[in-house]
Amino acid sequence: MEAMRRGDFAAAWAISDAIVRRGVARDPMLPRHLQALWDGRPLAGQRVLVHCYHGLGDTLQYVRLLPLLRAQVRHVTLRVQPALLGLLHAVAGSDRLLPLHDGVPQIERDADIELMELPHYLRLAPDDIPAGAPYIEAPATNGARHCNSRLRVGLVWRAGDWDVSRSIPAQLLKPLGELQGIDWVSLQWPSKVMPFRAADLACRDVRTQASLMLSLDLVVCVDTFIAHLSGALGLSTWLLLPTPCDWRWMTGREDSPWYPTMRLFRQTEPGDWSDVVDRVARALCAAVASRAAVASSARV
Repeated sequence: MEAMRRGDFAAAWAISDAIVRRGVARDPMLPRHLQALWDGRPLAGQRVLVHCYHGLGDTLQYVRLLPLLRAQVRHVTLRVQPALLGLLHAVAGSDRLLPLHDGVPQIERDADIELMELPHYLRLAPDDIPAGAPYIEAPATNGARHCNSRLRVGLVWRAGDWDVSRSIPAQLLKPLGELQGIDWVSLQWPSKVMPFRAADLACRDVRTQASLMLSLDLVVCVDTFIAHLSGALGLSTWLLLPTPCDWRWMTGREDSPWYPTMRLFRQTEPGDWSDVVDRVARALCAAVASRAAVASSARV
């Protein structure tokens, strides 16, 4: 993870090669998401079953790699979390889409691999990451993106309880609600009380949530599933990160090779969200001013 964090993917794969050779990650007593499925052998020309054993956000981040795998193999079956079936029914690189379950899959295949093992198998380098967006499609709703001088901004401030360092205390967000020219929308699921007035577009159904998000100008969120959904949809996304942050966001950069429409706002000191909120507020003011200038010139 440290090698990935500094962008040295080659070193990460060398470490991963050693782990695969030792077979330690193939211990069936490990939690499922920590188990390796690929045994290091070439997959060219084979029928491959891809399992999605990590989180929903992980799946959305890595399904972009399926076409690279499919170019080498004969057939790809993707076992995906049931919540993502509706969204990924036509994802590129998969010949067959099935729901993930805890039982043994009764599927004819030649090899198994976990979705997050694909970067290792493909010997991916940062410059090789397929970064085109959107690479996930969602049906448009009647709430199409508006074209006036106000910004419609979605907000997510809480991540999962398993890592509370990623969540921002709601009271710290109050300065954002005082900004002019913004229509705030909550994307927080399960729904939480907003620290200021906002419409609520949070939805349990992922495909519906994706469609509703297409009406937004910007998504401001912490490191959680919505960040990956927004990035995969090609939406302008501002990601608010703790220090230290997850390895996938690397270090010392304000952008991400995974999502070209994403801007990163990092804590400068561990646990200090106030500075992050202040920088986001200033950036939002600039975005509102730019939007107003464009709208004004359009009226002339």
